[in-house]
Amino acid sequence: MIQETHIDSALKELFKNLTFTQKPEGLYDPLRYMINIGGKRIRPRLCLTAYALFKDGLCEEVLAPAAALEVFHSFTLIHDDIMDKADVRRGVPTVYRKWDENTAILSGDVMSIESYKLVAKAPAEVLPEVLGLFSKTAAEVCEGQQYDMDFEDLECVPMSDYLKMIGLKTAVLIACSAKMGAMIAGASAEQCDLLYKYGYDLGLAFQIADDWLDTYGDPAVFGKAIGGDIVNNKKSWLMTRAFEKADELRTDLMAAMAMPVHTEEHRSAKIDAVRKIYDTLGVGEEAKQEIIRLHGQALAHAAGLDLATDEYALLENYAQKLIGRTK
Repeated sequence: MIQETHIDSALKELFKNLTFTQKPEGLYDPLRYMINIGGKRIRPRLCLTAYALFKDGLCEEVLAPAAALEVFHSFTLIHDDIMDKADVRRGVPTVYRKWDENTAILSGDVMSIESYKLVAKAPAEVLPEVLGLFSKTAAEVCEGQQYDMDFEDLECVPMSDYLKMIGLKTAVLIACSAKMGAMIAGASAEQCDLLYKYGYDLGLAFQIADDWLDTYGDPAVFGKAIGGDIVNNKKSWLMTRAFEKADELRTDLMAAMAMPVHTEEHRSAKIDAVRKIYDTLGVGEEAKQEIIRLHGQALAHAAGLDLATDEYALLENYAQKLIGRTK
């Protein structure tokens, strides 16, 4: 049985050896930058974890596809940061801030292509299915990002629309990670589907946790400035739930959202005003309860796999580490 320490070692070695040596350097330097600044590697970790449930070792056949998930995710971050006008990512300047927007767009594009080159190294017998899953997921992530941008022009959105958006933008790639690892390991269709559902529910929980951290987190831990969602009027879980509950505070909430953000003082004032309304409505605590609910739902799917105790523990520990950021 593979231990978490084996997965840790494999990930460390995998990304140590993942180098982009092509030229021109102006195109590929941002790729190296994004990989080298690290991150939690939650998607490749889940891919390897799912694979380990059905195999005795981490073979070469799964390593490149696992890396593809991180490379694709990094591509989306490069472009997201341009669209969100984010200055900091993982505690360092974003690619478009360190270089410029044109470089970030083009480097993001080539990073997407590099992810396909990596996933194409999956075993030939499952390659059509793996590529189909990856391509479908890649399109869904872009669809989710478009919904996210569309929502910025709306006063508020129904919770069902918000959940659909984060399902596409965030949850499907985590779900894909779990299913891909299982597919490469030769798991049954039923087992792959259960792992997809496990990953999807964890992905929802992860995004809601991210929303919570954007308002209530520690910038040093979160890796970027707090309050970006509020400043940009992003339809986070907290904002969506606040509008559902606002009633007599609705006018105050709309006024807070309309506050100027031209200076740092303006931005801080807006963040404080919206957060005060969140606190009054209790949506921060509700978000944490929803994260716990989705965590339990994910583990129920994992239980359906009928795994040995130590195998189930791999999925249980992964889930706990993923949502533990809000504690």
